[in-house]
Amino acid sequence: MTFKSAESFTSREFPMSEGNFKKIKSLAYTLTGISLSDHKQNMIYGRLARRLRKLELKDFDQYCTIIDQNHGGEQLEFVNAITTNLTSFFREGHHFDFVERELLPKLLREKASTKRLRVWSAGCSTGEEPYSIAMVLKSCSALSNWDVKILATDLDSNVVAKARDGIYPLERVEGVPAKYKRYISMNTADDLVKMKDTVKNIITFKQLNLLHEWPMKGPFDFIFCRNVVIYFDVSTQVKLFDRFANILIPNGHLFIGHSENLHNITARFGSLGKTIYQLSS
Repeated sequence: MTFKSAESFTSREFPMSEGNFKKIKSLAYTLTGISLSDHKQNMIYGRLARRLRKLELKDFDQYCTIIDQNHGGEQLEFVNAITTNLTSFFREGHHFDFVERELLPKLLREKASTKRLRVWSAGCSTGEEPYSIAMVLKSCSALSNWDVKILATDLDSNVVAKARDGIYPLERVEGVPAKYKRYISMNTADDLVKMKDTVKNIITFKQLNLLHEWPMKGPFDFIFCRNVVIYFDVSTQVKLFDRFANILIPNGHLFIGHSENLHNITARFGSLGKTIYQLSS
């Protein structure tokens, strides 16, 4: 790799050499499976510079040594810093329409004997996705006496903590469909709103690295893993989707992001269109 603006990175507040960025890319891939492209260098510099200031370091040589040896548990802070968390309530609304109109009626018929529903939001960020799923499920009166649980996980421990709190700026929930706003407390101070216990109580938030061992056994009825695998290389995607297939019920469903697809990645899922997939029989 050759930096076109290498001088600009060695003359900034914290010098970052080509070797430093190679080391950071290597550690990012080893720890998270994320493949950092060269054009992300400026973004990564900005995010990690905050860590150098906090640790009172003088350059990225020092920081690379610290994260390589995990001094003070810095690898977790490193992972949190490089992780991108962009989300919103009911993002890609067609997914939630499908759950409400097609998937839930199917599961109500097929699982009437067990009355058990398990969902996984893998890459939940600050919680808008699992809370959106929870609102859809709680609004289905036929599920009122069912055992319904949502697992929400993310690599970044900071955003998991925010998700668990379930407190958001008022403008974040302005796009929530009116029929679901009964699950949101709109009267908190400082223009903040809070998710009500009726939806919070069916969600378990956990920090989880998707590339490490999964403590849960499943099976899950459907999984949301949206805008996560775009950061992984193909070999990592192949392994991850195979693991998803193994932990889904027969004919279970997988929802991925609008810029993602399973073409030439796995043959274990069939496309239903609009980035919705079903486990093949």
